[in-house]
Amino acid sequence: MKILLTGATGYIGKRLLSVLIEQGHEVVCCVRDKNRFPTDGVYKNPKVSLIEIDFLKDIQSSGSSVSSSFINDIDAAYYLIHSMSSNVKDFGSLEEKSANNFIKLVEPTSAKQIIYLGGIANEEKLSKHLASRKKVEEILSTSLIPLTSIKAGIIVGSGSASFEIIRDLVEKLPLMITPKWLNTKHQPIAIRNILEHLTGVLLKPETFNRSYDVGGPDVLTYKQMLLQLAEVRGLKRFIFTVPVMTPRLSSYWLYFVTSTSYMLAINLVNSMKIEVVAKNNELENMLGIKPISYKEAVQLAFQKIEQNNVVSSWKDSLVSSYVDNSLLEHINVPTNGCYFDIREKQITTNIDGVFDNIWSIGGERGWYYGDWLWHLRGFFR
Repeated sequence: MKILLTGATGYIGKRLLSVLIEQGHEVVCCVRDKNRFPTDGVYKNPKVSLIEIDFLKDIQSSGSSVSSSFINDIDAAYYLIHSMSSNVKDFGSLEEKSANNFIKLVEPTSAKQIIYLGGIANEEKLSKHLASRKKVEEILSTSLIPLTSIKAGIIVGSGSASFEIIRDLVEKLPLMITPKWLNTKHQPIAIRNILEHLTGVLLKPETFNRSYDVGGPDVLTYKQMLLQLAEVRGLKRFIFTVPVMTPRLSSYWLYFVTSTSYMLAINLVNSMKIEVVAKNNELENMLGIKPISYKEAVQLAFQKIEQNNVVSSWKDSLVSSYVDNSLLEHINVPTNGCYFDIREKQITTNIDGVFDNIWSIGGERGWYYGDWLWHLRGFFR
């Protein structure tokens, strides 16, 4: 099959591309900037081709006539474009514009199916992010091409935004005073299961014009997810929730402690207050998918990290961000409000001996300062 893949440089897109190529498909990757497209690994495969289109610009003025002729014979198209990390005020309108332009591009082709990965949105009151995801699904469903919508919550895998945030919190903070939304229920799903769902529905007529909630076998609160990840890592963690932390304070809390951007932190916090539990998971049985538990998904993620085999990261899509191409602004550890103690001393003795001295600090020998604090930290671990 010949497949159009949008969001090919994003977290899901990069992994889905590898699976599609392994299954023998020809894949046309749709990207905003060709210069940012990788040139190694699976991207060198002769079955991978590339077109450059910015869905946030009018399709007619972006050279789409050439592009659409190139993709005239596609069999299916994946819509994986997401503007969650852009400006809080306008990402909803950006998502709508992108979805409408996508329809303009694919409707003249021979595509028999559009596959969309959205978010579970079963609550009456939704965050801007989840409401936007729902609106995109509604727009895509107006196309003459049948839509298969797969809706998920937290995706657990090495490099995913939610996983890396939970990991950051657990590994950096032995004791956490947290906002009350940590008691919100969620149904996380392993990245492997997501990819199985996305490829499993490909050109299956029984899934046309259908919408599916998908999730793993565990319904957990965020607090339980933090504690279970700590258990997998062999760490002792103590978490106390308080009702006084506002969404803004919560966003700052995530921003300063984890590696997320502030814009993404705001959108995540607003969504984390909403219960995200799948209504049904009939697709899992239809496709014969074995659900992976949260703990197992965490263990698999850390295996990839330890093997230095992380295929994609949530930060990848920020490289081609439409609103702001400054990747470093989004992913650098914050420096505002941080204190630095920098001291220099000229060394005239054996350098190796000095380094041996440095590496032996800690344990029974002790630290430079505040031994009791280090012992306290060791107790919490």
